[in-house]
Amino acid sequence: MSLERLWAGWRSSYIEGVANQPEPTGGADDCLFERLAAVTPDAEGLVLARNAHAFAVMNAYPYTSGHLMVAPLRHEATLAGLSREEAAAVMALVQDANAAVLTAYRPDGINVGANIGRAGGAGVPGHVHVHVLPRWIGDTNFMTTVAEARVLPEPLTASFEKLRAGWPG
Repeated sequence: MSLERLWAGWRSSYIEGVANQPEPTGGADDCLFERLAAVTPDAEGLVLARNAHAFAVMNAYPYTSGHLMVAPLRHEATLAGLSREEAAAVMALVQDANAAVLTAYRPDGINVGANIGRAGGAGVPGHVHVHVLPRWIGDTNFMTTVAEARVLPEPLTASFEKLRAGWPG
């Protein structure tokens, strides 16, 4: 079996454009996760759960219905920069998110991952966060490949309600 290559020449100009964008300079005050953590009530910011050092929130641009993120409350760019207590708090919510996704969606599988830093693919490179999302066999289709669009069968608020109902505890 040989590895096949798909060439996407347009990617080089995209990568150069992203690489040449300046890093955000505002720090924690300009951080999406800092703003989301401050929203009350939780339902208004689509915050699913909180603990002493972290919170879980819906992804506003989901890959699939039920896609959420877990982030530490403290503004920190890397996992290595978190205290052991903060890292454990993030992982506790990732475990709860995993359980909620299984209950709410009954997926074939789950993706859990962190894109750290701009080169790692982070959309918010200054604040580390972990993605949790349900996956199904064959859940990618021609719309993603050809039209660069995702088709989501439910509104974000419906996903929020399903996950909140399935959240442990």
